[in-house]
Amino acid sequence: MSTPEVTTVVLDLDGTLVDSVYTHVLAWHAAFQDVGVEVPARRIHRLVGMGGDRLVAAAAGQATEQALGDEVRQRHPQHLDRLFGSITPTEGALDLLEAMRTRGLDVVLASSGDRDLTERLLDVLPGSRDLLGRVVTGSDAEQSKPSGELVEVALGTADRSRAVLVGDAVWDVQSAADAGIPCLGVLTGGLAEAELRDAGAHDVVADAATLARRLVETGSLLRS
Repeated sequence: MSTPEVTTVVLDLDGTLVDSVYTHVLAWHAAFQDVGVEVPARRIHRLVGMGGDRLVAAAAGQATEQALGDEVRQRHPQHLDRLFGSITPTEGALDLLEAMRTRGLDVVLASSGDRDLTERLLDVLPGSRDLLGRVVTGSDAEQSKPSGELVEVALGTADRSRAVLVGDAVWDVQSAADAGIPCLGVLTGGLAEAELRDAGAHDVVADAATLARRLVETGSLLRS
């Protein structure tokens, strides 16, 4: 049986369209240090993409969440502001957006970050707003990734059998599965291909540029 043609694409932002994962790692690491909690950067790296409401407990335990979680979350954006100038587009991010628009796909951005941060990150991608159909953020959902609620909001009434999510984190794969759609993984968040495949990714490619070339050359995001 052939795979239905994709008509709706839900796009992650951090690590997928903008090279911000390691910036978030440094910001979270500094925020934990501010409150006297040492968390290995490698552990934080594996958690970026998860909602901030879940990350503190996942990184440092429930006791730290209860005692210091709100303070860590307040300090994270302060450190992110200091480092923000280092964030750049991932390779081929705008090419992918342009290829999807040319193909007539319904493209929705779904970021776990709040609306203000999402808008700042979109500024890193000049012209991206004109290429996106809609933008949904963590401000639009009660539950953060790996819950599929944000993806469900992004999909709206779209046909799930013809939709796909593109993301860089295990949490993207899990949120897509929770919403009933496949996930195409990209390696620009720094995870290994095996990690994304083991989580259930439908396919894994190097970056947005690879997906853009595939779409231009074959007319499809999915491998034939």
